[in-house]
Amino acid sequence: MKYTYKNTLYACYFGLITQAIVNNIAPLLFIIFQNEFKISFEMIGRLILINFGTQIISDFIATKYADKIGHRRALVLAHAFCAVGLISLGVLPKLLPSPYVGLVTAVVIYAVGGGFIEVMASPVVESLPGDTKAKAMSLLHSFYCWGQMAVVLITTILIKVLGVQIWFILPVLWAAIPIYNLFQFIKVPLMPALPEEHKTPLKQLFSSRAFIIALLLMMCAGSSELTMSQWSSLFAEKGLQVPKLIGDLLGPCLFAVLMGIGRTIYGIWGHKMNLRKTLMASAALCVVCYAVTVFIQIPIISLLGCAACGFAVSLMWPGTISLTTETFPKGGIAMFGLLAIFGDLGAAIGPWLAGFFADLAQKSQGLVAIGEAYSLNPDQLGLKAGLLTAMIFPLVLLIGVTILKKERPAQ
Repeated sequence: MKYTYKNTLYACYFGLITQAIVNNIAPLLFIIFQNEFKISFEMIGRLILINFGTQIISDFIATKYADKIGHRRALVLAHAFCAVGLISLGVLPKLLPSPYVGLVTAVVIYAVGGGFIEVMASPVVESLPGDTKAKAMSLLHSFYCWGQMAVVLITTILIKVLGVQIWFILPVLWAAIPIYNLFQFIKVPLMPALPEEHKTPLKQLFSSRAFIIALLLMMCAGSSELTMSQWSSLFAEKGLQVPKLIGDLLGPCLFAVLMGIGRTIYGIWGHKMNLRKTLMASAALCVVCYAVTVFIQIPIISLLGCAACGFAVSLMWPGTISLTTETFPKGGIAMFGLLAIFGDLGAAIGPWLAGFFADLAQKSQGLVAIGEAYSLNPDQLGLKAGLLTAMIFPLVLLIGVTILKKERPAQ
C-alpha cells in the first residue's frame, strides 16, 4: 500500500482522537474512583492538574527537541506513552498499595504522550500541501470532539451494561487506538521541517504584544473548555443528582457533539466568517452557558447549559491557533509548542481551581447555610461554586480578543 499525505492527515485525526481518550477517560470514572478509593474533590481536581501539568512539561520538551529527534520519532513515542498510560490506568490502581499513586502514575505516563501529540499534530497538518489551513486546523480539532464523544458514549454504555466493577478493563481497551496509530505514523509521509533560518525567532514572537495576548487567550480557552468537560460527568450525578447514563449522555457526551459540530461548521464555512468577531461571540455564549449550568435549578436545563458550552468553546482553541498562525506564519514548532503550553496551563489550572473552590465552599458554614436555603446539599453547593469560578476565563478571553483587534503584529 502506498501512503499519501491524505493518510498523514488521517493519522493526525486519530492522534487528536487519542488525545481525547487520554483526557476524558478518567473523568468518566471519577465517581467510581471516589466510591472505590475514597478520594476527595480536591484529589480529583489534582488528577486533572497533574494530567495537564505533565502535558505542559511534555509540551516544553516537544517544543525544544522535536526538530532534533525527528517529527516521526516524536509522534511514534507519543502514541506509545499514551498506550502504556491507558493500560496502566486499568492495572496500577489494583496492583499498588496506594490506588491513588497508581492513578497518578498512569496519568503522568499518558499525559507525556498527550502533550507531544498536541504540539506535533497541528504543525504537521499546517505543513501539508494545500491552501485552506484554517479549515484543515478546525477539522483537525473537531476530531478531538468526536473522539471525546465516542469515549463518553461507549464507556458510559459499557459501564451501564456490564457494571461499574469492570471499569479497569475500559482504559485497556481504549489503548488499542494509540497502538494502531503508532504503526500509522511509522509509515505515513511527513513534510520536512522548516529550516531554522526561515522560522520567526522566539525573541521576535515575545516582542509582539499580539503574541502575548494570544498566549493568554490560549490559557483562557483551555480553562473554559476543560473545566466544563472534565467536571460535567461528576456534576451531573452529584450536583444535579441524575442517573449516570442520562447525565453522561446529556452532559459530557452532548458537550462533545456540539463542540465537534461547532468546529466542523467553522472548518467548512469558516472562510466566510470574521474570526475575531466569532471568537468574541463564543466567549460571550460561554459565559451564559456557565451561568445557566450553575444557577438554573431545573436539572435538564442545567445539563443543556453544560452541553451548549461545548458549542460555545468549540472555536476557542483552534481559532486562537489559526489567528496566531495567520499573524506569524513562520512560527514553527516553537510557536505551536508555546500555544499548547498555555492551552494546557489553562486546562490544568481551571479544573483544579474548580475542585479547590468546591472543597472550600463545602467547608464554609455561611455558604452551606445559603445552600440549604436553596435546597442544595454540600456536594451540590460545592460543585456549583467550583464551576462558577470558571466563568472568569471566558470573560477574560472576551476582553482579550477585544484588545487584540486593536493590536498590530510585530513585523
